[in-house]
Amino acid sequence: MSSSKDETVAYYPGCALEGTAQSYDRSTKAIGKALGLKMKEIDNWNCCGAMEVKNIDPKLQTYLSARNLSIAEDMGFKKVMAPCNGCYHNLKKAEFDLANDPKSVEVNARLSKKAGHKTYEPGKVETIHALDWIKDSVGEQGIKDKVKGGLKGLKIANYYGCMYTRPRHIFPEKDQGENSESIDKPHYMDDLLDAAGAESVEYPLKTSCCGGAHTLSDSDTSTKLVLNLLQAAEACGADVIATECPTCHTGLEMHQIRAEKVFGKKTNVKILYFTQLLGIAMGLSPRKVGVHENFGDALPLLKDKGLV
Repeated sequence: MSSSKDETVAYYPGCALEGTAQSYDRSTKAIGKALGLKMKEIDNWNCCGAMEVKNIDPKLQTYLSARNLSIAEDMGFKKVMAPCNGCYHNLKKAEFDLANDPKSVEVNARLSKKAGHKTYEPGKVETIHALDWIKDSVGEQGIKDKVKGGLKGLKIANYYGCMYTRPRHIFPEKDQGENSESIDKPHYMDDLLDAAGAESVEYPLKTSCCGGAHTLSDSDTSTKLVLNLLQAAEACGADVIATECPTCHTGLEMHQIRAEKVFGKKTNVKILYFTQLLGIAMGLSPRKVGVHENFGDALPLLKDKGLV
């Protein structure tokens, strides 16, 4: 189900975009407005169940995600746009589970009745990522038409993280022809940033895990996984790692600092959300897209490249 520029989508920010990833929320809204795209935040949304609930009770997590889809349906929407990979993944997983697992159907119906809202049935609403929203609604030409200055001279390693394409069975719309997203080698972020004038380097770790789920329980493992991503990006010649997941983004920035302090491994590649980079390309100020809210300071690089 492709998106049109005139269609208003239900916006599901999730918990991270109201916390550590406010710059992702800010930049998503800013470029959406600049591109003429329309969205409305879901009323009274709740956490998707994230990793914490899912690890304890996956059926409860399915219900929590389904409740958001039910609200979006009641609001009259056909699509829910989730910028966070974790939220995107969990909403898609809930859709799959409700279509294939009778126990999930039973738990969702029971909890929905207890909570006093309509029970969500699979197939009523489609969950899309922010990348889908922009790629399908305006595409590369729409980006080119809005570029003011662009990202010329900036080399980018596009990092999608592991939850954007895994497990593959919950993403039936991927690998469906020439213009669809790829499971093995995703390219939507590459396409959009290339259209904005950047040079996307060949980055072999674009779907490797950042260790986000282990940050608190095993920080050393997370730091080593992130360091591998950072060093690989620099080896590929990248100035910036572009992200589209708040857990990945925060992990890359924080563990970049920890890698230097704990392991004595310093890297200089900067971390920016793809929405921030698109905003910069379209002439929006760094503050407008929340660059100042990131942990790392990317402003000197952007100024050195003549982009701001």
